[in-house]
Amino acid sequence: METYTTDDALTTMGFGRFQALVLVYAGIGWVAESMELMLLSFLGPFIREEWNLSPQNESMISSVVFAGMLLGACSWGFVSDKYGRRTGLLLSTIFTSGMGFLSALSPNYLCLVALRFLVGVGVGGSHVFTSWFLEFVPAKNRGTCMIVLSLFWTLGTILEASLAWVVLPVLNWRWLLAFTAIPCFLLLPFFGLTPESPRYLCVQNRMSDATDVLERMASANQSALPPGVLTYHRETKVDHDTLASESECLLPVRAKDCTVDDAKSSEYDSLAALRTLLSHNLLRSTLLLWLVFFANSFAYYGIVLLTSQLSDANKSCASGVIFGLHQKDTNIYKDTFITSLAEIPGLLLSAVLVDWFGRKASMWSMMFACCAFLGPLVFHENELLTTILLFGARACAMGSFTILCLYAPEVYPSYVRSTGAGIATAIGRVGGVVCPIVAVAMLRSCNQMGALVVFEVVLCLAAVACMFFPVETKGRGMD
Repeated sequence: METYTTDDALTTMGFGRFQALVLVYAGIGWVAESMELMLLSFLGPFIREEWNLSPQNESMISSVVFAGMLLGACSWGFVSDKYGRRTGLLLSTIFTSGMGFLSALSPNYLCLVALRFLVGVGVGGSHVFTSWFLEFVPAKNRGTCMIVLSLFWTLGTILEASLAWVVLPVLNWRWLLAFTAIPCFLLLPFFGLTPESPRYLCVQNRMSDATDVLERMASANQSALPPGVLTYHRETKVDHDTLASESECLLPVRAKDCTVDDAKSSEYDSLAALRTLLSHNLLRSTLLLWLVFFANSFAYYGIVLLTSQLSDANKSCASGVIFGLHQKDTNIYKDTFITSLAEIPGLLLSAVLVDWFGRKASMWSMMFACCAFLGPLVFHENELLTTILLFGARACAMGSFTILCLYAPEVYPSYVRSTGAGIATAIGRVGGVVCPIVAVAMLRSCNQMGALVVFEVVLCLAAVACMFFPVETKGRGMD
């Protein structure tokens, strides 16, 4: 009997109306996460002034969000792989929107810290949107589609900067927290229309359900499925002479590595998934991904925080006077808005590089470029040059981060894809926890050179790690 796989069906149907709708839904999820994280650039100074906080307590407001995201990234990944992508999306969305609205009502600092930690737990499920979306996209379109999805992230950063510019001078930080939670809440009414991933359904041996989803896709795209019956595995002979030695054992999912019975076994749990990720075939990719996610998160979120801290630290350290909140209002919104726009050229550049040079070369080249932009900031520069350099650094950081978020789901097979991407994302959140200490605390201590040297070292290590990734995923099937 003639058979076809999910990759065959997606290639035959191509990218169409169905994937465009899935893209919009996943994109709104990314808008919600980026707004919750960009909020951290504005929240600290207002909280510090209202509750008379120390610099350490101010940086804690940012760090607890990333700590929550670390927990959430692991948890939602396990939920997504065991109970379905849709379940992971629904629960993380409800959690994020609910905790976001409640944090606007915080009566004191400790309550705010606790609620923002819980917001971080919810936002930690955003990687499920990525895995879910990419599992509907044909291999040849994945690079471009990931760039388009990342535009929603950039839209969220620009929207949050604009929202803060309008809301904070007129109202207060509580209103900003409430408005920031709205995009996540908007996902809930449309949840009933979201499809389950056909790849996940195949792993669970729910072939009829997977076929139904593919038929809906074919109908929406006005195309047809390949002839035959849907199957999870297709036996193929591999010509090892045509493959690079570094990639022989990684991406193809072979029957001896994973069977449907194994994937749906009741013994499947988080420890089993972790053992798979640390197995001989995936160990090198997993460890390198953890390092690069840590460094990229550290650099990206650090640059976001540097934007609101660096120019004022220069003035304060030079004059010996600590600038007040109202004196820097004119700069913080403008600088953050301008550097948020840097993500657009960063995405365009990554769109050109990702399918031209490949995933690995694109990542390490943009990380080294980010180092080059941050280098002059080791010394005190004027505000215009500082903004220009941060603009270039953020463009490169966003480009490399986008390609990394594309690369991680491509490396792992379907039965541990969301878990693998989730744990890697969680390791990245450790970088988010640490970066406020460098970007805020060290700058407040007038140790600008030390802070920037840390960023340079971390980025260089990540760029070298990208060179040692054992597989290039450009143009290859996800299973």
